[in-house]
Amino acid sequence: MRVVRAVIWWFDSVLGGNDYQRYVRHLRLHHPGGDIPSEREYWRERHDAATRNPQQRCC
Repeated sequence: MRVVRAVIWWFDSVLGGNDYQRYVRHLRLHHPGGDIPSEREYWRERHDAATRNPQQRCC
């Protein structure tokens, strides 16, 4: 069971599943009192940024 959880965690990390939580932690630590976007707003901005800067993508 432990191995299964570790594999699920790894796939989730590779696919960006933890990115929003990590971003919120960063904002709270380095920019206290600032606005925290909703998860939907975060992903929208992230995908828009990837579209604006296609050289940052692998494919």
